Amino acid sequence: MKPERPGITWTSCSDGSGDGPRVLGLNPWIHDFAAYGLWSRPAGLLAGLHMLRAAGARVALMDCLDRAWSPDSWPKARLTGQGPYPKTPLPTPAALHGVPRRYSRYGHHPDTVRDALRSLSPVPDLVLVTTVMTYWYPGAAEALRMVREIWPRVPVVLGGVYATLCPEHAAGLGADLVLPGRMEEPHVWERLWGLLGGGVPSLPEAAGLELALDLYESPAFSIILGSRGCPFRCAYCASGSLHPGFRQARAEDVLAAARREYARGVRDFAFYDDALLVSPQTWLWPLLDWFEGKGARLHTPNAMHVRYLTPEVCARLRRAGFRTIRLGLETEDFEHRRDVKLSREQWEAGVAALSGAGFGPGEVAAYILFGLPDQDPGEVERTIALARAWGVRPELAHFTPIPSSPLFDRACEVSPWPLRTEPVCQNNSIWPCVPGGYSPQKARRWQELLTKV
Repeated sequence: MKPERPGITWTSCSDGSGDGPRVLGLNPWIHDFAAYGLWSRPAGLLAGLHMLRAAGARVALMDCLDRAWSPDSWPKARLTGQGPYPKTPLPTPAALHGVPRRYSRYGHHPDTVRDALRSLSPVPDLVLVTTVMTYWYPGAAEALRMVREIWPRVPVVLGGVYATLCPEHAAGLGADLVLPGRMEEPHVWERLWGLLGGGVPSLPEAAGLELALDLYESPAFSIILGSRGCPFRCAYCASGSLHPGFRQARAEDVLAAARREYARGVRDFAFYDDALLVSPQTWLWPLLDWFEGKGARLHTPNAMHVRYLTPEVCARLRRAGFRTIRLGLETEDFEHRRDVKLSREQWEAGVAALSGAGFGPGEVAAYILFGLPDQDPGEVERTIALARAWGVRPELAHFTPIPSSPLFDRACEVSPWPLRTEPVCQNNSIWPCVPGGYSPQKARRWQELLTKV
């Protein structure tokens, strides 16, 4: 017997009433050459829906990347929750003609999404479509068209990373409103409520740091967000533009969210913080103390800063149940790094501390930057060798030319792709700043280097 699909349902307002405006959040498909579900959740959208509900709205969610909607048709996931998406081949966008890879839609079949939207009653007063990577905007465009087809009179708002970093381009997708920035910014909050009519409620307490995780039915995993932004300013990253400053949540709020998810049966938790180990006493240590002995599996798909990995820190991570550790090694050229995040001594001490706490090669991997403008391939090879020498699995972190990041201008200078005018060309799968770009032969060679015994 096939499991029933969940239905999109309206949650009550924060005061328990059903009188508030109805806002549907939609996380669209991924259109890309490759995609993998690595504990993926639209954190920005979930933060926005939590804020709206706390301010008096009723909210609902349609996530085109959530396997719960048709688990029988999805590839098998791992025990810890991550896994591949189903995919449907699509025509390659004209701007990417000639790339020797197959372009696909990742996520649910459009009919599954269309049926779910049509079954939603009553009709929403507003639809929020989020965007994550700038080059995934074709999936958002498809979602916009579907919403227009089903509810032609319902206003649609486009937000998220793409809308923030490429607002002029996003304006051409046909949304009623493009909202660059974060919903907790007063001017963004006011413009959004302007579409809903009536007065503008006050911003909720802790706006932007709490997530509407309950909108997922029977989740296989959940996410934890204890901070927004990052105190570091890496040349390849746009975190400073997306989240100016560095904010941390209150320990009691993060704990309450984790307790609720654990009570629902969740045992796998992925941290979404860009700077997890910065000022851990604020919220992380109380949370990890609570996780001890709970049998949870904790994961850091975002790289942790190695400089903070002391023996005491690593022992706490181990006791709490961390099973996936990702480190930000980036390069072995410690003397000429583009930042000051990590020295050779800090790398060696941090990896030794992880090993001393009992973490093995199957749990620890290091991200190595690949495809940067002007990068020497030999530097990448030497970094792979360094990671392996320390018993750490190397993983390539493919460079994405991100608008507003310090390296974007140089990326535009060296790349043959129109990075400024066509966001789909910012795709790291095409190796946009590598001379000659992506090829299957070069990809096989790098894969062999990564897996060499």
